[in-house]
This record gives sequence, C-alpha cells and structure tokens, in this order.
Amino acid sequence: MEQFTFVVTEKEENERIDKFLANKDENWSRTLVQNWIKDGVVSVNEKSVKANYKCQIGDVITVSVPEPEELDVKPEPMELDIYYEDEDVIVVNKPRGMVVHPAPGHTSGTLVNGLLYHCKDLSGINGVLRPGIVHRIDKDTSGLLMVAKNDYAHESLANQLMEKRVERRYKAIVHGVIPHDHATIDAPIGRDPKDRQKMTVTKTNSKEAVTHFHVLERFSDYTYIECRLETGRTHQIRVHMKYIGFPLAGDPKYGPKKTLPIHGQALHAGVLGFEHPRTKEFLKFEASLPEEFEKILQMLRNDR
Repeated sequence: MEQFTFVVTEKEENERIDKFLANKDENWSRTLVQNWIKDGVVSVNEKSVKANYKCQIGDVITVSVPEPEELDVKPEPMELDIYYEDEDVIVVNKPRGMVVHPAPGHTSGTLVNGLLYHCKDLSGINGVLRPGIVHRIDKDTSGLLMVAKNDYAHESLANQLMEKRVERRYKAIVHGVIPHDHATIDAPIGRDPKDRQKMTVTKTNSKEAVTHFHVLERFSDYTYIECRLETGRTHQIRVHMKYIGFPLAGDPKYGPKKTLPIHGQALHAGVLGFEHPRTKEFLKFEASLPEEFEKILQMLRNDR
C-alpha cells in the first residue's frame, strides 16, 4: 500500500476533495477517488470525510492507495488483429465468436485473456486489475473495439461515450425489404420481464436508446444497412431492428428460426472514431467485412 500526503493551499480552498485528489494524479479518476473515500483510505487531518467535503487551507490530506485486486484471469497468447496501439489506447478488431469479458463458463479464450498477454502495461481500472474495456461487442458480432490502457484514458473514453462523441457505425443484414432509405429509431431499451436473458423496447426500468440507419442495398427478402449508434445499450441494434419489424439475419435471440446460413447475427462494427485522450486528435478506423459476411452478401446478390 502506497501513501500520499497533500496540504491544501489557498488556491485550492473550497474545492471538493474528490476533485482535489483527481487533479493530483492523472491516473486517479474522480470515480476511483470516490471509491477510496467510501472505503476509508482517504483522511483529512486524520479524520474520514465524504466525497463532497470542501477543502480548507492547511488541511492535511492522506491517501493510502490500496493494491489493485488481482482478477483470476490468465493471460493467453492469441492472434489479435490490432488496428492501433500506443501508451494509452488499443483498437482491436474482434472476430465473430469471441467473448470480450470473462464470465462463468467463459474464463478463457476471451479478448481480455489475449489483451493481458499482449499488453504488459495495462493498469488497473478503478482499482481492479483488468484491461480497460470501455464498451463491448456481443460474442457473435465482429468488429472494432477501443481499450484503455490506464485510468486517464479510460475516463476520457468513457466520458466521450456518455457525451455521444464516439462514432460507431455497424453494417447489418436484416430480414425483409425496408421501403425507406433512412430512419431513426428512438425507443428506450430495458430488460425483458418475460425473459431476463433478453432486452426489449419498454418504458419500465429502461434507458434512452437511439439508432440511426440508412439502406445500402436491397435484395428480394433482405436489406443490407448501415447503423450509427447514438447510445450504446446492450443488444441495441438487434432489439431496435426487431422492434420495427426487420430483425437481424442469423440472430438466434431476436430473429426468426428460418434465416441465412450464418453463425450468429449478421452484424459488424466497421467504423470507430474517437478523440485521443492525450493528444485530443480525432482518430477514425475502419475494418472491412469478415469473409463470411462478404460471402452472404455475394449469395444474396446472385439470387436477385
């Protein structure tokens, strides 16, 4: 356990303690500091305080930084398709069929296992040693994912997602022929009360969800579209497209049983754009369609 001591100056008077400490080290996020305060590892003049405590001149603030908890996830060598990497961020192209995070029944072979092996410099996120997965992609969805290498990058990327400043575009094949060229689906998503494994459009315990899409190509029974996510709810595109009557092809959870010969939903996270946490430059990446997806499109074109 490492200990840090700070004395509040005149300039810092009346500053909230969580903000005060978050400014002392770029890897200390306000969320992390608030967790420390709750856990009692932060003291002011040898007394514990709340996160909204206003600093006074001469206050002696002590932080006993706890050791990050080790997660029982083993690094595994695997071929990762890395599109970009520096000291703060990795952009990786996830193949279809790979789980992002370890979970019961999926403790190995996940993207996190591969990242732990690949990156020796991944720091703890909010006090837990795990790669900074900022957003996820479903197991059977392929495409681009950004990963933070430190708390500073994690907070920046998470804030950009929250403020809807990250560009995320997906290619999808859906059942049915969509008559209009583009549309916006603005419908809140929450857990399906009839099936807890599913999400659904509902007003009960739900969160705002907005998907924009436009048609790229029409076939006799299917449509090829591009979706732009404004929010990032679990299964958002899959739930929204089902909601308007055009479920994703191959989707075992939300689509019809009779579908295209594809393993899982025909969905690919093809474009990812975000502001680099440190340089503030807007970075944009594009991953071409997986071979399986291309073959399905070719089959549909030949059947027209």
